[in-house]
Amino acid sequence: MLNALEVFTTVVVGLMVGVEFSVAFVMNRIFNALPEDSGQLGRAHGGRMLGAVMPFWYIGSLALSAVWAVAAWHQPGAGLVVTAAALLIVSVIMSILLLVPINNRGKTWTPENRPADWKEQMNRWDRFHYVRVAVIIAAFALLATATALA
Repeated sequence: MLNALEVFTTVVVGLMVGVEFSVAFVMNRIFNALPEDSGQLGRAHGGRMLGAVMPFWYIGSLALSAVWAVAAWHQPGAGLVVTAAALLIVSVIMSILLLVPINNRGKTWTPENRPADWKEQMNRWDRFHYVRVAVIIAAFALLATATALA
């Protein structure tokens, strides 16, 4: 049963990393290259769509990691799982304090109502997001390593 939890948790976190990596390094670059207001509209739609799903994914990934850490407390790699869970906590805190406020504003913007500094706000979101992606990649790497040690 523990092996299934390890694999499932690693896959769930890995998929989350893939989505967030894609947003950072593929989708946002595509949106930024679109003509006129298309990029801003794409970001707003993405903010609404992913903003509805990602909280459950982040909290679910953290919960799975916490259960794994407790279940494997005295086994090899438990420290890696605890560290990964701590990094996932950091990612959730970053999301709540830094990224969600910007996303909540950006997902309501249209070309008619967006603020004059909307590009600066999106650039700030991107910078925070790059850091968050690095944090969750580190968590994923630790979980993958812990799975290999089990």
